[in-house]
Amino acid sequence: MDISSPTAIARLILPHVPLMLQIAIWHSLGIPQTSTKWDLKTELIVKTLRSMLDSPNPTPISKQQKTSLHDPGIKGKMWISKTTFPAPEQDDVRKILHQAVDDLKEPSEKYTPIATAAVDAEWTGYRANVDNHRQRLDLSERQHYSKLMSEVKSNVTLLYFHGGALFMMDPCTHRATTSHLAHLTNGRVLSVRYRLAPQNPFPAALLDALIAYLSLLYPPSAESFHTPVPAPHIVLAGDSAGGNICLSLVQLLLQINRSTTKSIVFHHHTITLPLPLPAACSTVAPWLDITRSMPSVTTNAHYDYLPPPISREKVSRFPHCEAWPTNPPRGDLYADTSILCHPLVSPLAAKDWTGSCPLWFSYGEEMLADEVQVVASKAAKQCVTVVSEQWEAMPHCFALILLGSSMSKKAYQKWAAFCRDAVKGETIGTRGLWIEAKTGKEKEFEVKDSCKISDGEVRERMEAAKVARYSGSEGEGKILPKL
Repeated sequence: MDISSPTAIARLILPHVPLMLQIAIWHSLGIPQTSTKWDLKTELIVKTLRSMLDSPNPTPISKQQKTSLHDPGIKGKMWISKTTFPAPEQDDVRKILHQAVDDLKEPSEKYTPIATAAVDAEWTGYRANVDNHRQRLDLSERQHYSKLMSEVKSNVTLLYFHGGALFMMDPCTHRATTSHLAHLTNGRVLSVRYRLAPQNPFPAALLDALIAYLSLLYPPSAESFHTPVPAPHIVLAGDSAGGNICLSLVQLLLQINRSTTKSIVFHHHTITLPLPLPAACSTVAPWLDITRSMPSVTTNAHYDYLPPPISREKVSRFPHCEAWPTNPPRGDLYADTSILCHPLVSPLAAKDWTGSCPLWFSYGEEMLADEVQVVASKAAKQCVTVVSEQWEAMPHCFALILLGSSMSKKAYQKWAAFCRDAVKGETIGTRGLWIEAKTGKEKEFEVKDSCKISDGEVRERMEAAKVARYSGSEGEGKILPKL
């Protein structure tokens, strides 16, 4: 679907006009529970999205993926320089990733080892003194990078992983986010085009993330646009599924550094372990539990637009297409059902965050809130610096979908401030903030005590959800968490 034309947009919106009129009327009368927390714009956006995403007639996976990859073009207040990091000729990076997966997995957990591939990415910067319609200059990608760097005023380099349920979206769909972060941090962003499921299951995206990180630290060749970026200048960043990749990458780096491996070869670099950690990791509404088993998936649904987890009684059978179901079939788009509780698949299952870089979480009163709070609380108890900011009544990734709202603006400012402080080496203390809807008033809470779910209950819930996925897959690999 091409949503760049007014006609296409009209076709998308028109079927939902009656619902939108009903929402507006009910909101004006104060009927919905959410009307005391949301303005009309929020009510319209969230409930219309909910209706669109929870359709009784599912769209084929390949069509959803193709639609989500539509490139809106490059114009306005952004510099974009497209680059490719070549796959290393040596096999060390792939081997050390597979070794980490194997060291952390249970005997019953299975995955398919993957090949190393070149990683595409977009360098993104803020382009000042132009209007929103200014066209991209006709320059080489290297020249675009030079233009971008001429406006960078800080050491901040964000390594960004986009959201999209691990099978949709692209750096091109997140340029508004990455260019805005570049502006607010006075830095630059490397937005990674990691391989998407289901064509490239776990751990393909994680391997791409590791190669991108190593490529920042150790440029693959003299042809690379950038010079080596010191680890203390790098902040991992991502939203939703991209947040999963961020925290999985942190766990991967920690596990590599726990191993007995002394060094690896990456292109022409011999890297002595341990690998340096980034300055920090910043995530917005990270999806940390692929099983979607936590209580907030149900209890916070009224504030969110995400569809509910799929039960055996309400199976979503996606029409057959070239991407799905896979051959051989599996029970999840991203990974084999058996390995959904692996800490590099679902960071919620990670037992040890000791030694991690500082972690920043921004999330709403949303369906994924519990899994964020479990990880934040556990990491804080293990002496990791954690900043946990929860926004009352806000839906999943509200900062990205409610652009222009006061809550979105404030959330972006806090995100950028954390990244700037982390790179500057400022002292960052563990703290929790509850931000009230509409007023924006802040109330502190203790991060260590923010989660009331025990480790045992987390594991039991995740395992039960995995078993339910097994019992409902019926050999067809079609029961999925629709996130």
